[in-house]
Amino acid sequence: MGVIFSCTRISEYSPAGKSLQVFPDFSGTTVPYNIAPLNFYIHGDTGRYLVRFIAGADSFDIHRRNKVMIPQRKWKRLLNNHKGENLTIRLFSEKNKKWLKYQDMTILIAAEPVDPYIAYRLIEPGYEFWGEMGIYQRHLESFEETPVMVNTLTDGNCMNCHSFHKNNPEKMLFHMRAKHAGTIVVKDGEVKKIDTKTPDNVSAGVYPRWHPNGRFIAFSVNQTSQAFHTVHENLIEVYDRESDIIIYDTEKEVIYISPVIHSADRFETYPEWSPDGKSLFFCSAGAKDMPQEYQSLKYDLFRVDFDPQTGKIGNKIDTTLLASSMGKSVAHPRISPDGKQMVICLSNFGTFPIWHKENDLYLLDMQTHELNPITEVNSTESDSYHSWSTNGNWMVFGSRRIDGLYTRPYIAYFDSNGKFHPPFLLPQKDPLWYDESMKSYNIPEFISGKIKTSIRTFERVSKGNAKILKSLSL
Repeated sequence: MGVIFSCTRISEYSPAGKSLQVFPDFSGTTVPYNIAPLNFYIHGDTGRYLVRFIAGADSFDIHRRNKVMIPQRKWKRLLNNHKGENLTIRLFSEKNKKWLKYQDMTILIAAEPVDPYIAYRLIEPGYEFWGEMGIYQRHLESFEETPVMVNTLTDGNCMNCHSFHKNNPEKMLFHMRAKHAGTIVVKDGEVKKIDTKTPDNVSAGVYPRWHPNGRFIAFSVNQTSQAFHTVHENLIEVYDRESDIIIYDTEKEVIYISPVIHSADRFETYPEWSPDGKSLFFCSAGAKDMPQEYQSLKYDLFRVDFDPQTGKIGNKIDTTLLASSMGKSVAHPRISPDGKQMVICLSNFGTFPIWHKENDLYLLDMQTHELNPITEVNSTESDSYHSWSTNGNWMVFGSRRIDGLYTRPYIAYFDSNGKFHPPFLLPQKDPLWYDESMKSYNIPEFISGKIKTSIRTFERVSKGNAKILKSLSL
């Protein structure tokens, strides 16, 4: 027997000897002190619940039915006052005027904050079609979600691959496809539309990465196709028939092409810069006859020198990771802000890991080249499209672990010992939101503040003419 002390009653309780099934299950995770309340749903009968939140000597109680909606002010005060400590969530239920106590849920409150916003695209989970889609930003300290740009304003076209310079919402870009095609670039208070497709490129720019100095942007250019499996655990196979990498100089308004990263006998894709801006990493595989040889297409990770003053690419290619020797294919290299770690995707083959159930996230030490799976983060479904926070203590990524179909955003803590902690699902005001939403969260990216460019400005520029760029060979 025990005693409950609450603002409304004092009652004896008996231990239930088990835990309650809740969604999302935040137990065992690590969360930033500036995260929105972790609302959750209790599965089972619609009895009355008392939920106690305890950190140190402070606590507060709430009485709910199945949906546990946490008061934001009490939540914020408790987490701010107990950074670096454990948060205990204690659950009681009342049945037949008797109280049962269930096993506690324990969460670590990290001392390091997370960036206040993330940006993502909301889209139907199928790759073969789209309807209404848009790029949105979510305030992580509350539940506020606002549209950045939606395709209902641009005749239902496709928009994708939003990217930011060092998580800066005032220096960003995204692509428009089909009607009103072009890349929308926000830089130095100007919003413009450019056309990165030149006679030397197989396509317009696809996967972008901003150089640390903000002057250059590396893009892959890809001729992408898709195939559909009738009997296979991976429903769709998306693959490149050609791909190269180009460099856009935002000051000189030209595209630089180098044979080192723009070759006919290899597929180059997924560029990534080192934090000092002197190295360009990219994924590359020997050209194959596609789609006949799609299962033998395995990408490795390479590095070349880069001169931030001239935009020139070095002539020597260094091997960073031979994933093919492991029977794997590498994608989405993303370096931590301090340059010490890189998170990559490894799947059995190909270049589109979001459709590969076997795809996992791996941590590559940039000094020792030690490679390890991030077991604390990975699931039996695809985990990919990861992004580092500004301070390097958090990673957001997309995962299909709930149902294998819809991609949802998860956030994982990266501690000072170089270890990831189990991730938590992005909290929603209504904890059943993910059951009701028909959209996938695509390419979640941390941003250090709110995007202030108005949606009407994006609409106007998107419908305007794109500046035609010329390409120069280096």
